[in-house]
Amino acid sequence: MSTPPLLVTLQMDAASHAHFDALRQRYFPPERNHLAAHITLFHKLPGEEFAAVRAILAEHAARQSAFDMRTTSIWMLGLGNAYLLEAPEAVALRKSLAEDFSAWLTPQDARQGFKPHITVQNKVASDKAKALNQLLTESFTAQCVRATGLQLWRYMNGPWEWVEDFALNPAEIGR
Repeated sequence: MSTPPLLVTLQMDAASHAHFDALRQRYFPPERNHLAAHITLFHKLPGEEFAAVRAILAEHAARQSAFDMRTTSIWMLGLGNAYLLEAPEAVALRKSLAEDFSAWLTPQDARQGFKPHITVQNKVASDKAKALNQLLTESFTAQCVRATGLQLWRYMNGPWEWVEDFALNPAEIGR
């Protein structure tokens, strides 16, 4: 039996998480919605490298201060929608992590052009996605989302199993 692959997400502040998770609960097909709202950094790291992945995440989190991101627009995913984030620190953090994970990256995780985003709808009919895109675009207001940590998960053939949170530099989180 193989070890389940690992995923890494960027943890957001509780208020932002609640807001985007409510949107996800409302618009994501219930039979496909196995997860709460999240910002994926890496989709598939080898489970066999758990100890090394964990150590790398702990090291990066300890030296990274918490930071603010901003929603900038609604991103049409084809069959869904996401909130795009302006997040230079997230892009830099992911790039640094990717260097440490380089031997294990899948093509999806290795490709350039990481776009931080929060998916609130996916795998719906095209007309349904377009209608929601129009609704969300018309009501869009930029908002601040605070990055507070890194999260490690196991992929369990659909649902994800939470493993551990790695708080970003605690000295910077208390705002």
